[in-house]
Amino acid sequence: MTEIKAIGDSAIQVSFGNQINEEIHSEIQQFLTSLRDEKIKGMIEWVPAYCTVAIYYQPEIISHDDLEKILKRMLSTSTHKMKQDKGMVYEIPVYYGGETGPDLSFVASYHQLSEEEVISLHTSKEYLIYMMGFVPGFPYLGGLPPSLAIPRLEHPRSSVQAGAVGIGGNQTGIYPSEVPSGWRIIGITPVPLFDVNRPSPFLFSAGNYIKFHSIDLQEYKRIKQLIANNTYELKTYKREKKNDND
Repeated sequence: MTEIKAIGDSAIQVSFGNQINEEIHSEIQQFLTSLRDEKIKGMIEWVPAYCTVAIYYQPEIISHDDLEKILKRMLSTSTHKMKQDKGMVYEIPVYYGGETGPDLSFVASYHQLSEEEVISLHTSKEYLIYMMGFVPGFPYLGGLPPSLAIPRLEHPRSSVQAGAVGIGGNQTGIYPSEVPSGWRIIGITPVPLFDVNRPSPFLFSAGNYIKFHSIDLQEYKRIKQLIANNTYELKTYKREKKNDND
C-alpha cells in the first residue's frame, strides 16, 4: 500500500511499505522508471531509500497538490514491468582477516564458527544493492545470511580504511572511503568504489548485485598494482534467478 505525504514545503515522500525486501525494492525501481519518463516540470531530484522515495520540487513552478495528483496517477497507471530475476553482478575480491579484517575472529567466535566458515557464508550470497548512501559510493546491501548478523561495536572506530568490508546488525557493506564506523570489519577489497576521475565515478548502482570472493594477501597486492597501472578489469556477469527463494 503506497502512501504520499509532504516532507517540508518543497518535498514529497512516497512510501511503499515498511519492510526491506526485494519486492518493495522492485516496486520502487519501477516507480523511478515512470518518474524519469514523466519529466515533471519543476521537479528537482528524487532520493530512493529502502522503502521510500523522496521527491524534491520547486513550489513556484509546481504546487504540492498538482505534484501529488501526478504521482497518484503514475502509481495507479504504471505499466512498466521490471524483470526481478536479472541484474548485473559485480564480483568483488576480498582479503579476509589479518590486520585489515580485525573483527573476523570475533564474528567467528560470536557465532561459534571457524573463520573459514564465516568467509564461506559471507561469499555464498549475491547481495542486492538496495540504494547508495551515506558517503559517495557506499552500497546498502540486502541478503546477509542470518547466521552472520552481529551487534555493532559499542564504541565505533574513529576511521576504517577505504575498501573495508564489514557487518553491522543484519547488513553487510563496503566502505568507499576512510570514515568512522561501528561495524565489525572482516576484510578489505582493493577495488575502489568511488573515483571522480572515472567517466562514471560510482562503481555500483541500485538494483544490481555484489558477490564477494575470497583472495589471499598476495592476490590483494597484485590487484592493487593492476589498479594502480589502470589494467585491472572487474569481473561481472548477468544474474539469473534460480528459484523463488533466491
